[in-house]
Amino acid sequence: MDTDETMNTLKAILNDLGIPEDLLHQSSLLHKDLQIDSTETVEISLALKRKLGINMKLETRTDKTLIEVCQMIEAAMSAKSPGDP
Repeated sequence: MDTDETMNTLKAILNDLGIPEDLLHQSSLLHKDLQIDSTETVEISLALKRKLGINMKLETRTDKTLIEVCQMIEAAMSAKSPGDP
C-alpha cells in the first residue's frame, strides 16, 4: 500500500466519523484542526484494525498530522508478518 492509498483509507475512516472532506489535508492535525476526541481516536484505531489488520495506538500527548498517521500506518503494515491475518 502506498502513501496515497493509505491516506485515502485514513480519509475514508475520518469521513465515516463525520469529519468533512474539505478539512482532510496531509497537514491537518487530528486534535487541533479536526477536533478528534479520545473516543474518536479509539474508533480510528479499531477501524484500522478492521480494514488493514494492524494494531495502532493513536492516543499520544503530541498532536499528529494526517501524513504522520499515514507514516505510522505504513510502518505498522511493514512490521506485520506476511502470514498474519
